[in-house]
Amino acid sequence: MWWVWDPTYLLVLPALFFALYAQSQVRGAFDKYSRQKASSGYSGREVALALLQAAGIDTVHVERTPQNLGDHYDPRAGVVRLSPQVYQGNSVAALGIAAHEIGHVLQHHTGYVPLNLRSNLVPLAGLGSNAAFPLFFAGFLFNSQGLMDLGIILFGVAVLFHVVTLPVERNASSRALALLESHGYITAQEVQPVRKVLNAASLTYLAATAMAVLQLARLLLLRGRRS
Repeated sequence: MWWVWDPTYLLVLPALFFALYAQSQVRGAFDKYSRQKASSGYSGREVALALLQAAGIDTVHVERTPQNLGDHYDPRAGVVRLSPQVYQGNSVAALGIAAHEIGHVLQHHTGYVPLNLRSNLVPLAGLGSNAAFPLFFAGFLFNSQGLMDLGIILFGVAVLFHVVTLPVERNASSRALALLESHGYITAQEVQPVRKVLNAASLTYLAATAMAVLQLARLLLLRGRRS
């Protein structure tokens, strides 16, 4: 049966391998540089709070989340959530990740256009990720081009979300490095280790985008079979 083995699965294999590679790079970089203490001695929480204060932002709080590598900025709640290793850690990896999340805060407060676009896409992207495949394959089974096209459109929004995420994350990392260095939280010798951690993290977003684009290509190929 086509749903047990379909040659179009081969299309997404490169992205799958890339995703596995990206995950290994993230964990490897974080494990390595979480053992290198920053010369400033500050923790991720302290740096995040200090950078918020320096920017004159008093409406965003910093909290600890139990999720490993679950660091993120929640603009709706006005909270930066840092994983335990980052929240209390004083490694160059911890400072880099904490500053990266503050980079997102600054994007939000300065009206960074790609971030605003990504935020607006969140509801539709979530719908697209959840509903696109059931709609498409229902249309494929029952030969309904309308359902297949709707699934493709919805998944296309999810792909757009991933594409927009790339400059958002790269910009947050650039801001993080500049903030850490200009405020003296890392030395010139520590810039490269921080950059390696942030670049490794960016690979996961690139891998997710590649996977989404190839999945969309796969849907288009399958759609062509029903034309």
